[in-house]
Amino acid sequence: MKLLLATRSPHKAAEMRRILAGALAGATATEGAPAGTTATEDALAPVAGKSLDALGLRLLSPEEVGVPESPEEEGLERFDTFEENAAAKAEWFARLSGIPAVADDSGLEVDALGGRPGVRTKRFAPEEAVEACPGLSRDEANNRHLLRLLDGVPRDRRGARYVCVASLALPGAAPVHFRGEAPGLILESPRGAGGFGYDPIVLAPWANRAYAELSPEEKDRRSHRGQAFRALAAHLAQAPHLAQPPHLAKAPQCTKTSLPRAGRIRVATQ
Repeated sequence: MKLLLATRSPHKAAEMRRILAGALAGATATEGAPAGTTATEDALAPVAGKSLDALGLRLLSPEEVGVPESPEEEGLERFDTFEENAAAKAEWFARLSGIPAVADDSGLEVDALGGRPGVRTKRFAPEEAVEACPGLSRDEANNRHLLRLLDGVPRDRRGARYVCVASLALPGAAPVHFRGEAPGLILESPRGAGGFGYDPIVLAPWANRAYAELSPEEKDRRSHRGQAFRALAAHLAQAPHLAQPPHLAKAPQCTKTSLPRAGRIRVATQ
């Protein structure tokens, strides 16, 4: 079966491939999971021991299946929830390619900002701030903007969480969603050289290091994307219907309430 990774981001595509391949090959399904999340064990245990080759699963990029980049893609993430945005991308790429597609929408929710930037995470910094510094990347501009907004905010009010929703869409069928969350704390200055996006300024509480200071393996075990895509991997490992024509498929509907959620940092705001 071919599965299209519906993203133009090389960083995100690399994480998707690494997490799916690791989960299907038998990486410890529950390592790093919050205590008491039996649903995590039940959902991920069947994954162990099945490789991409054993499942006949090929992970492909939009370029590999002949879907050229289009200006229309910029308007896909126009909704107010991660589920809607991820589904819009997955369905769009599945329709164009004619094969199953998985897309994710992810973001950072900051308690002191009432949950912002949320679904606007990727383009949080004002355009004028980006244009004013031609050598500044979008990630750097977003990080600087967030740190400015939180300037002077004490540590006990800098709680945050990463959120990821992965949506699997088959041509002509309703998408299936898988959700993951990972807690964080906004630092006062960047740390580390790994990861991407907000990783240099978000502390991983369990490691007392920034996400940008974690190894890829450490990050995958506890990250929002790691949780969401391991749940997707479990679904792929026990869903032979995905190889059937869309009109024969009967995909189980996984709702966000049935999926494991990472612990949150609750911070009271004034």
